Amino acid sequence: MTASPAPVRRAVSLVPSLTEAVAVTAPGLLVGATDWCSHPADLDVVRVRGTKNPDVAAIAGLAPDLVIANEEENRPADLDALRSAGLRVLVTEVRSLPQAFRELERVLVEGCGLDRPGWLDAAEAAWAQLRPVAPRRTAVVPVWRRPWMALGRDTFAGDLLARLGVDHVFAGHAERYPRFDPAALEGADLVVLPDEPYRFTAEDGPEAFPSLPAVLVDGRHLTWYGPSLGAAASALRAVLH
Repeated sequence: MTASPAPVRRAVSLVPSLTEAVAVTAPGLLVGATDWCSHPADLDVVRVRGTKNPDVAAIAGLAPDLVIANEEENRPADLDALRSAGLRVLVTEVRSLPQAFRELERVLVEGCGLDRPGWLDAAEAAWAQLRPVAPRRTAVVPVWRRPWMALGRDTFAGDLLARLGVDHVFAGHAERYPRFDPAALEGADLVVLPDEPYRFTAEDGPEAFPSLPAVLVDGRHLTWYGPSLGAAASALRAVLH
C-alpha cells in the first residue's frame, strides 16, 4: 500500500491564484509565496521572488511540507530543483473551467488535507447557472503588446469566454499565445482587453483597433482560478453583455 502524505502544516505557493485559494481556505497555512501573489491583500508570508525565478534556497529554508506549482506558471527546471532539495511539489494543470475546479479540490483537499471550502461550491454553482450573452460574439483577446500576443488554443481564459458566449479568433491556432498584427486582424467583432498580464487601459490598447469596439475586463476575473471565480461569472457577463 502507498503511504499517505504527511499532514501539511507549512506550504509555499508559486501560483497567485492558488495562493489566494489556500490563504482564504486555511489562513496561516502558507509560509511563502511569490512577489506576484497579491491576494488576499493582507497576506503576510515570506516572498520568494517570481513565478519564473523562484528562490529555491529560500523556499527550502522555509521547510514547507508542500510546494504548490502550475505547469504553465512555473518552469520545469525550477520544480526539479525543488524536488532535488527534498521538497514535495504538487504541479497543477488548468486549461479549462472544469479542470480548474478539479485542480482546486486536488490542491486543497488532497494536497493540503483541508475540507472542501464553501466558496468552491458557490463558484461552481455560479458558473452552472450562467446564461451566455446573445448573440455570440467573436473577439480577439490580447494578453501582451510589443509584440502583440493573444489568447490562442487550449487556455483557461478562452474557455471562460466561450462559456460566456464569446468565441475568440485564435482558438484554433497551433500556439497557445500566438503573435499577431492588429492591422491584419480578420474575423473579430470585439476586442477584449484584460489588465493582466499586460495592463491594458482605456488609453493603452483600444487605439490599436480603431474599427472594433473594445471592452476592458478585470484580469483577475478572466485568468485567476480561485475564490475570484465566484464573482467572475456575473462580473464578466456584465462587461461583455
